Amino acid sequence: MRFFRREKTQNEILLHEAGLDAPPPAEPAHGDEHDDAPAPYDPYDGTYPAQSTFGVWTRAMARPAQYDAMTTAHVPGVAGDKAEFATLPDGDVIVDVETGDADLSPFADAVEKHLRPPYRALARREDGDLWAIAARQIDVLHFSFDGGDGIEVIRNEGTQTVTVDGKPWTTPIPALEQAGEELGGHFVVHADRLDGDLWEVQASVL
Repeated sequence: MRFFRREKTQNEILLHEAGLDAPPPAEPAHGDEHDDAPAPYDPYDGTYPAQSTFGVWTRAMARPAQYDAMTTAHVPGVAGDKAEFATLPDGDVIVDVETGDADLSPFADAVEKHLRPPYRALARREDGDLWAIAARQIDVLHFSFDGGDGIEVIRNEGTQTVTVDGKPWTTPIPALEQAGEELGGHFVVHADRLDGDLWEVQASVL
């Protein structure tokens, strides 16, 4: 895993501070055109953490396991035929799979014409410098935990089990318990560390 911070231009900083850096509305796809594929309508608009206190849990429970946007980009100088990465809420990039250590910002820039960070993306080489990129929105929670990098909390019929990196864990993890309780009394919550105290979280009702 590799982390790199994306540099923002002064213009991008000003747009962000003014709230004008959101991606443009998606246009419907037509036929077999080879233009960038637009993102589908986002049914979770209004539930993002900045829009709703409990939005992260609404989306973590409801978001299907599919891509929210697919696009293409000409990106020279990247080795190999595949790259996988995730972005943090501030736009910084966590690289999971890459051949070499090229800057993957052009992939993120292409995705962010359709999706806000945070998201997870997969890029595959199509032909030469042409890459196809698929991305899905993810939900990120901030909490401190030094016991491992992968957590699962399951509560069912009044019994709760917690595993960390596949091993039983007895100490409560309040942030994830709260995440599940927002959905009801029976739930499963998965958390994978992205970087430091930032975790990718998915919660669902049992």
